[in-house]
Amino acid sequence: MSAHDDELKPETTEGFKVGQKKTIEEYQQLDQNDESLRKWKESLGIGTGKPLATDPNDKRTCIIESLGLEVEGRPDIIVDLRQPGAIESLKAKPFTIKEGAMFRMKVKFRVQNQVLAGLKYVQVAKRGPLSAKLQEMLGSYAPNTEERPFYEKKFEPQEAPSGMLARGTYKATSRFVDDDNVTHLQFEWVFEVKKDW
Repeated sequence: MSAHDDELKPETTEGFKVGQKKTIEEYQQLDQNDESLRKWKESLGIGTGKPLATDPNDKRTCIIESLGLEVEGRPDIIVDLRQPGAIESLKAKPFTIKEGAMFRMKVKFRVQNQVLAGLKYVQVAKRGPLSAKLQEMLGSYAPNTEERPFYEKKFEPQEAPSGMLARGTYKATSRFVDDDNVTHLQFEWVFEVKKDW
């Protein structure tokens, strides 16, 4: 593992152990008389709704469909990752964020084949020798259904850096990873902090 990969490694909670992987059917049968477990399964959507039709050859668990940037008073910027070349464009065409502006990211994704446990977003942004790491817990999800064909998660609001020294181009690497340390998407992108839009 390179130093770059170490930076994108999600933080762990001491003493937390990932549970044994189970199929959807095993979760449905698990301790049917346990009220708290039943509520947990319902909160994930296990056993509710008609399963979405998926490609049996597509073994992915999590498919990140789009990324978005919300800034109050401005139209959302949405990058549809289903489009060819979308990930490459993130590196070639930087987002612009006004210094000091409040913004938040959002992600739209699908889950298929099995329960997705502990999805996290990890980002490392660099400008010169400065580096900042962000980690956002997105949660655990059951496979999508016809009634709920996708999930959307909004991140916590953030404030863009401000001041003359903070302005400039930042290079970021982002990773969506789960509790089993499976990387569902990793990409590089660029954003600029400017005095104005």
